[in-house]
Amino acid sequence: MRIIVAALCVLLTTLSCAQTVMPIIATKNCSIRGLCAVNNNVAWLSASNGNVAISTNGGKSWSWQQLNGYETYDFRDIEAFSSKEAIIMSSGTPAVILKTTDGGVNWRQVFFQSNTSYFLDGMAFINRKHGFCMGDPINGRFLLLETMDGGNTWFENKTKLPALPGEAAFAASGTSISYSKSTKILVVVTGGSNARKFSISKERVQVKDVPLAHGQTTQGAFSYATGNGIEVIVGGNYERFKIADSTVCFNTSTKSEAAFMLPKTLPVGYQSCVTFIKNQTFISTGVAGSHISIDGGANWKQFDAASYNVCQNSGRGNLIILAGDKGCIGIVKF
Repeated sequence: MRIIVAALCVLLTTLSCAQTVMPIIATKNCSIRGLCAVNNNVAWLSASNGNVAISTNGGKSWSWQQLNGYETYDFRDIEAFSSKEAIIMSSGTPAVILKTTDGGVNWRQVFFQSNTSYFLDGMAFINRKHGFCMGDPINGRFLLLETMDGGNTWFENKTKLPALPGEAAFAASGTSISYSKSTKILVVVTGGSNARKFSISKERVQVKDVPLAHGQTTQGAFSYATGNGIEVIVGGNYERFKIADSTVCFNTSTKSEAAFMLPKTLPVGYQSCVTFIKNQTFISTGVAGSHISIDGGANWKQFDAASYNVCQNSGRGNLIILAGDKGCIGIVKF
C-alpha cells in the first residue's frame, strides 16, 4: 500500500511540474468561448461583442475583427477547416450562424431565427460538409440542426432528444456537443435538473445519467471529450466554482452499458471544457483553473490557476490553446 501511495504522489508531482502556460498579451476586451485549432499553425477564436480572431503562427499573435452589424452578438462557438473557411454560431436572440470562405474578409449569414425559444449551445462536424448544431429544448426536446453542405444551409434534424423538465445544455465552450470519429457517435451532454449524456448514431439514441453535480440551473455537464477509448465529461456549478465535488466523471469501458465513475482526485473546482491530448492524457479548464489527467481521468492536477473558458488542441497534441474572459489567451507548453 505504501508503494502505491508513493507512486501516486510521484505521479501527481510530475503532473504539476510538466506543464506551463504561456500567456498571450490580450488585445481585445471580450469573452472568448469559441475556439478551433485547425492545425499547429492555424487557429480561430469567436467571442462576445461580435468579435472573431485568427492566428496563423500557432497562437503567438492574433488578427481580430468586429463583425459589422453583429456588434451585440455573442459568438459562443466556431468550427474551422482552414485559414480561409470558418463557421461561427451565436447564443441568444436572434440565433444566427455565419460562414466565411475568405479568411474573415466577408461573412455570410447562413442561419437566422428571431424566435426567442431558440438558444444555440454548440456545433460539431463529422467532416467538412456534414455537421450539427444543438440548442436548448423547444417543446420538450433538444434542438438539433444539421447541414450537409458545409454549413451553407441548415435544417432541423428530426432525431428525438427528449428533455426532462428543467433540463438544458450549456454554451460555455461550444463543447456540450461532440463527434467521435472512432465510434461514429454524436454526443450531447446536459445540465440543469439532470446531468445526462445522449449518444446519437444512425441506429438509435442512448441516454445515460452521469454523476456530475446537478439540480440547479447553474449545474450539470458542460463539456465532453473522448480519445483512445476513454470518455471524459466535466462540469460542476459555474456560480459556485470553488466547489470541487462531482466536477468530472470518466469512463474507460467501450461497453455501452458501462457507468461513468468519479475520479480519485478531482479538479479544484468547476470546469467548463475538456479536450483529449494523446494516449490517456486530457486537459480541462474553467474559472477554477486548468487541470491535467494522464491516467484517463482517474486523477487530476491543477497546473495553472488562471481563469479560462475553453481549451483545445490541434489534434496532434502539439498546439494546445486556452482562452477566456477579457481576451485572455494562453498556450500550454509541455
